[in-house]
Amino acid sequence: MSKYFKGLVYGEVMFRTEEEIKNFVETSEKKLEAEQIKTTFAAWAFESNITDETKEASLLAQEQYDKLFKQIGLTAQKIDMSLVKDRDVKRKIMMLTNLGTAVLPEKTLKEFNKLKADMGSTYSKAKVKEYSHLVLDYSLEPELTEAMATIRDPRVLEFYWIQWREKTGKKIRSMYMDYVETYNEAARLNKFKDASLMKVVAYESDTFKEEMDATWQGLKPLYEQLHAYVRTKLFNVYGEEVMSMNGPIPAHLLGNMWAQQWNNLADILTPYPSKPSINITGAMLSQGWTQKKMFEKADDFFQSMGMDPMPKEFWEGSILQKPSDGRDLTCHASAWDFQNGKDFRIKQCTRLNQEDFVTVNHEMGHIQYYLQYKNQSYLFRSGANPGFHEGVADIVSLAVGTATYFQKLGLFDTEVDIEDEETNINILFNMALERIAFLPFGYLVDKFRWDVYSGVTSLENMNCHWWKLRHEIQGLTPPRKRNYTDFDAGAKYHVANDVGYVRYFTAFIYEFQFYRALCLESGQYDPKDPKKPLHRCNFYNSQAAGNKLKEMLKLGASRPWKEAMQIMTGQPEMDTGAIREYFKPLENWLKKENAKNGVKVGWGPLKMNKVCNEYGLNSSGLTVISSTILIVSLLMSRLLF
Repeated sequence: MSKYFKGLVYGEVMFRTEEEIKNFVETSEKKLEAEQIKTTFAAWAFESNITDETKEASLLAQEQYDKLFKQIGLTAQKIDMSLVKDRDVKRKIMMLTNLGTAVLPEKTLKEFNKLKADMGSTYSKAKVKEYSHLVLDYSLEPELTEAMATIRDPRVLEFYWIQWREKTGKKIRSMYMDYVETYNEAARLNKFKDASLMKVVAYESDTFKEEMDATWQGLKPLYEQLHAYVRTKLFNVYGEEVMSMNGPIPAHLLGNMWAQQWNNLADILTPYPSKPSINITGAMLSQGWTQKKMFEKADDFFQSMGMDPMPKEFWEGSILQKPSDGRDLTCHASAWDFQNGKDFRIKQCTRLNQEDFVTVNHEMGHIQYYLQYKNQSYLFRSGANPGFHEGVADIVSLAVGTATYFQKLGLFDTEVDIEDEETNINILFNMALERIAFLPFGYLVDKFRWDVYSGVTSLENMNCHWWKLRHEIQGLTPPRKRNYTDFDAGAKYHVANDVGYVRYFTAFIYEFQFYRALCLESGQYDPKDPKKPLHRCNFYNSQAAGNKLKEMLKLGASRPWKEAMQIMTGQPEMDTGAIREYFKPLENWLKKENAKNGVKVGWGPLKMNKVCNEYGLNSSGLTVISSTILIVSLLMSRLLF
């Protein structure tokens, strides 16, 4: 019998009153909290310095937490819920009874956690040879990220695009296949049909996957207009030898390793080049900004709204730029709550540019959420749903991205007429390259994983299914034909590290709902006043907006997300109205511009035989040979040019 659960008999729970059940839940939370603190410190040590020793220590800590959570969860599953009237206790028991992967047998769980750690470390330690001389090793951050953002030679971009996938996704493909099988085993033990359903249970909806599809269909017309405009601009740069005028866009040309956001191409896409658009990178560099200053300014924005300042532990423990000691670490930006009520950190290999300044504000948004709900009990110290945390993190990012805020910081010319129509189109277009371009990718990453878990695609053929979705949803195509033996989804951090992604899709919709509510509260937006449009709202220094935000944040996960949404926005549903309203001037402009230029909107049907060699259609020998030829041809092209 566990020392944690006095009063339990094997196979039977001895709780006879609600008070006894409450005591069990409180005791469980304290024990889980203590283990979570250890687990988080061990995970930080591993991700900030990837070695065999730190990996083993992190795995051991996670194993201990999982073992305790399973023990508690199995007990919670046997509680007679007819005894429970208290709403909070009911909610906590619901959280405890969904065991996730902790339900797995001890040996299987240990193997599964090691599998995840191996996939994550393979991704984080991946390096690619520099194109020109094949001598220097390039990491994703900062070298490859900067290369994809700034280089315009399609041969170089293709080289880095393919090599990154060789060093990451292809290496973890077999591990990921085992991961899927084990995840589905855990789902069945938790009484779900498959892991696709278990993965979305936090959204508290039986039709969540269908709702996401319907939401995407409602946003697709705006995305298609943006896609058509961008494709035409790129065709004028690269010509028909590189891309089609009417088909999907080659994924390596969009300024990002995954083509998830396109704002790095603003220099060749901006509608009115002679008019201002927001690009503050040059000003940051010329004024001598540092990584720490970026975080200090983000902290200042939140404090101007009456939010909490960053505690001293944040400044002492965070990693705000890539360490110079050569260690391997996970550079993907992340915010950390160590669950002890005082230690909150960010780990980010921050670059001095506008894109990372927005990311800094995003990560600080997570920390603010942590700070606001830190006094909740352990099980309620989380977002109302996973998308809420991301949506909250991005609210201030929208305000930070306004011309008025950058003018306040001295990074944007105060003489610029921000009411000028063409300037406004430039500003909205830049924002669309970041937000609207992201929406299909934000949806399809988890749509892909749901399809893999549920058997819509076979494990053997999942890479071709990935490209089916990237074509159908995003309108993209790979730079070279892919094989079923590749695993291009695994070249994305969140896939390799078992992090949910639809949260970002929902967040990009929630955040505009939240933003609209705060803009109304601050008086910086008036739907009846054309001089106060939504896209120019900046609620810096608004205590009223801060109080409105805190009212929702302090709830944590103590209430269903629709109740939290009601408190913040006055209505309980996820709604695309705010994001469509924000971009309405741009959408109208894109429609007119595309029609005026005779641009075809859409990208036609998929021809899979031109995109990916499917499993079973070629012999394994031919597939291996074609993959080898592909790499050799890339190397030869590098030598010839």
